[in-house]
Amino acid sequence: MYIYNKKALKNLRRKLRKSSTAAERKLWSILKNQQALGYRFLRQYGVENYSLDFYCPKLKLAIEVDGGQHNDEKEKLSDAQRSELIGTHGITILRFWNNEVMQNLEGVHHRIIEKVLELKK
Repeated sequence: MYIYNKKALKNLRRKLRKSSTAAERKLWSILKNQQALGYRFLRQYGVENYSLDFYCPKLKLAIEVDGGQHNDEKEKLSDAQRSELIGTHGITILRFWNNEVMQNLEGVHHRIIEKVLELKK
């Protein structure tokens, strides 16, 4: 079964890349060009029917940037189910709130580097 970057969802992934949030753009500024210890991250990478904000295939590390709507009970349940399904493929997910990225990019970067070091072992 083909689970990565399904062709049927290509236009959606492209649209999501073009309409990224300010927090996603700011986080991308420290992930692009292999700035996370030389590991390559991709934007809006498809897994199953979902699009991950950022994904490092070599480490199987996904990074999600969540806005306030993810604090809603229904969204929390949906995110948990999504994370569980993605986790069945051996993918680790790191989640950050938009305001974390916007107000503490250095701290977010530090947590990403810690996770990269943990997973590369």
